[in-house]
Amino acid sequence: MIYIDSFLDYLLLEKKYAKLTIISYATDLSQFHMFILETYDTREMSEVNYPMIRQWIVGFIELGLTHKTINRKLSTLKTFFKFLLKIQAIAVNPMVQHKSLKLPKRQQEAFSVLELEKVSDYFEDVTFEGLRDHLIIELLYATGMRRQELIDLQLSSLDLKQQQLKVRGKRNKERLIPLLDSISLLIERYLQERSVLLPQGSQLFVTSKGKAIYPNLVYRVVHSYFEKVSTKKKLSPHLLRHAFATHLLDKGADISAIKDLLGHSSLASTEVYTHSNFKELTKAHQAAHPRSQGDE
Repeated sequence: MIYIDSFLDYLLLEKKYAKLTIISYATDLSQFHMFILETYDTREMSEVNYPMIRQWIVGFIELGLTHKTINRKLSTLKTFFKFLLKIQAIAVNPMVQHKSLKLPKRQQEAFSVLELEKVSDYFEDVTFEGLRDHLIIELLYATGMRRQELIDLQLSSLDLKQQQLKVRGKRNKERLIPLLDSISLLIERYLQERSVLLPQGSQLFVTSKGKAIYPNLVYRVVHSYFEKVSTKKKLSPHLLRHAFATHLLDKGADISAIKDLLGHSSLASTEVYTHSNFKELTKAHQAAHPRSQGDE
């Protein structure tokens, strides 16, 4: 414990840390000290190695602590062992190979069915750009493809006879996505306009000057239409991919099929779309549970 006391004095007197911060550090280090003593029967910090620290992390994960809380405790250890190395109490810093635990991404709320219905009122197909932008939004929602996958589409990606689309995803993995009748008709209309503007060229989506579209253009298209119908703060193309998956799940589609359509390599990536808000859960529970029907 002598090194811990010296470290806390260092934080207080030299680093001028706040007392509450030092109390937090003291708690973390006391927990770690008890852990190595009880688990590895040692008090010597010079004997601590990274596998020991990793086992300490596992214990917190099993207790259900958040990654943010665990990372704070690990930050304490990182500062502590850096101090021990500085005063030559240890020869090797066991935290040198440690990387912070990844924090779970906050899942954005998908565009609702109502928002997608409302946005259709604003499509203007009388110009090439208006028709193209209409198709961009409809295709993102109807297929769930990523923004870059849409940009990379070639004329050869289309098979309107079979009503399917070949998409090249991450790591150049290809997948086939079926096309709805309404989307196929919209594509045909767009291709007619595109052939007048640009008889040559292989890119499916182009600007009015015949250049390939780019990420910021797709973002602007989605943002400009949905800001008219949505109060969401971030109106990104990804919300259409999210809506595709969420709405299919809500209609009872198999999650494995959705995984393949999205181009995910594992179900874990797809399962982020299975969340529901509490109001939806309550509604489903009341509608389906036998006790909600007044059965005794």
